[in-house]
Amino acid sequence: MTAYAPQEPATPAQRAIALARETFDIESAAVLGLKNRIGEPFAQAVARVLTIQGRVVVMGMGKSGHVGRKIAATLASTGTPAMFVHPGEASHGDLGMITAADLVLAISNSGESLEMAAILPVLKRLGTPVLAMTGNPNSTMARHADLWLDSAVEKEACPLNLAPTASTTAQLALGDALAVALLDARGFRAEDFARSHPGGALGRKLLTHVNDVMRSGDAVPRVLPGASFSALMQEMSAKGLGATAVVDANDQVLGIFTDGDLRRLVEQGTDLRAKTAQEVMHRAPCTIAAHSLAVDAVDLMESRRITSVLVVDAAGRLCGALNTNDLMRAKVI
Repeated sequence: MTAYAPQEPATPAQRAIALARETFDIESAAVLGLKNRIGEPFAQAVARVLTIQGRVVVMGMGKSGHVGRKIAATLASTGTPAMFVHPGEASHGDLGMITAADLVLAISNSGESLEMAAILPVLKRLGTPVLAMTGNPNSTMARHADLWLDSAVEKEACPLNLAPTASTTAQLALGDALAVALLDARGFRAEDFARSHPGGALGRKLLTHVNDVMRSGDAVPRVLPGASFSALMQEMSAKGLGATAVVDANDQVLGIFTDGDLRRLVEQGTDLRAKTAQEVMHRAPCTIAAHSLAVDAVDLMESRRITSVLVVDAAGRLCGALNTNDLMRAKVI
């Protein structure tokens, strides 16, 4: 019986798809290989980074340098001060950025980068610890480092086994693992992440408070309980919130009247002309504290299926109001 031999893909499109799938297989295997080899050296690296008084200085040439820039950015955004220094520029003055209080994370698959080898003796004289991330434990970089992280891969995804592909994926994954372990050890929280990303969606959600986006002062619709239905409607129309608060003389919230309440009363055939605000208001309305996060207001409105909410101060007095449009303008939702 003749053994089955898989045929080469018949078309360029089929070959492209086959190579893509093979790339995923090779790079997945490279990352899983790291998982099986991770151990005490990684824990020692985390502990060492936690003890430094300065920054993690990430260095790497070529594709390892591109990976290093990303690792430095990830570390910096997750609570570990870090920066990238190009090894080539380091020999021409940029070594002045590095001090004995720092730690150098040197990245090279071969561990024989000439630019890195040239500055290792200087780092030793400075007393700057070096953490090497390389696939060759016998390399110049690994032998001169204080700590070594194994980033070796069996082969590159490149069909020629030349272009850095699986090796850079492994470096990136190992760098992410280091950042994650460090943020956990530091007790880094979502709020801390938001502070370093104020312009992003997460930053807006975790840094924007209700009092940053609410309507306040005369922009907040309010009437006294004895106000006529006509006065109530005039206040709603003038302020454009789609609702109005009903408050007492001290601005304590008694109730709310919304567009939805109006629609339901009309559908019931209620004669509204002689009604007062107190008679038509919805008692004990949902409120939110001014110092609450805006995202909490979103959650409240979604859970209660309402489109506006009244804002109160610590004494329960009306101090603001907001609706979904206000939150959308602030890009909280």
